[in-house]
Amino acid sequence: MTLSDTLNRPLRDLRISVTDRCNFRCVYCMPKEVFGSNYKFLLHEQILTYEEITRLARIFVSLGVKKIRLTGGEPLVRKDFPDLLAMLAQIPDIDLTMTTNGSLLSRFAQQLKDAGLKRVTVSLDSLDNEIFKSMNDVDFPVEKVIEGMDAAAAVGLAPVKVNMVVKRGVNESSILPMARFFREKGFILRFIEYMDVGHTNGWRMDDIVSAKEIIKIIHAEMPLEPADPNYRGEVAERWRYKDGSGEIGVIASVTQAFCRDCSRARLSAEGKLYTCLFAIKGHDFRDLLRSGATDEEVAQAVEKIWGKRADRYSEIRSENTIPLPKVEMSHIGG
Repeated sequence: MTLSDTLNRPLRDLRISVTDRCNFRCVYCMPKEVFGSNYKFLLHEQILTYEEITRLARIFVSLGVKKIRLTGGEPLVRKDFPDLLAMLAQIPDIDLTMTTNGSLLSRFAQQLKDAGLKRVTVSLDSLDNEIFKSMNDVDFPVEKVIEGMDAAAAVGLAPVKVNMVVKRGVNESSILPMARFFREKGFILRFIEYMDVGHTNGWRMDDIVSAKEIIKIIHAEMPLEPADPNYRGEVAERWRYKDGSGEIGVIASVTQAFCRDCSRARLSAEGKLYTCLFAIKGHDFRDLLRSGATDEEVAQAVEKIWGKRADRYSEIRSENTIPLPKVEMSHIGG
């Protein structure tokens, strides 16, 4: 079955946040001023159980989802996370991936592979420890993240992808060193414009280093040429090195209508369904499950929500966009 929204975009991808907790306090995602020691995270009984997540995943797959990405917060801080992977891996014909900050990846890489994970994306914003530590704000070193990436590659969680959020005045000096390093390692590096997700990161238009500027910086040293997208709805614009030594991606999350063909639904840790990364509110599926709804009733609820979907935030956003209390990136996993 294939669902389409009001703009004829299919439901193909499901991002599942398994926890709202994280062991980093990245300044653009979970700044300490907000997510400090007194911050009230979700209680265990408030978040979806692994059985509930798996049930919902099966229903979404029956409606056309082909790819499931597990996110957080940081997914590896949730207890027995490989058990969830093993349950989801039993669903036929899905691409099962995850996004992680890499801090615990070297410890869990083999377990993740054994449980059925296919690939992994790691967030890393600089190779310079001073810059990286200032951005993760918990004094975590670059070397440990690289160690996690290498462990993932060694067990076959490939291709490893690396996400770098670029913020002007903070880490734009790391663009070329990151490109050189991951070109050599053979990992796919993707640059992401610093974006106005949530309402606690102090986002300003002046903080953006545009995708166009990023490409210009890299192209001057390592010539690039555009590459075709891998599939409809891919948010990263692909570029390959002209000498055939690999590729990079840029996600123009602010300067372009990067999500015009978006086919993603997002499920938060407490079971709310969001149809846009920049959403203000979600649809409660936890209570629906726990009230005794059948699979058919849950599927009908998804069909109704997706069928009415008309989200196109990146097309209507402007420099004068009024900040709204949008759901936090850490809550729905980006």
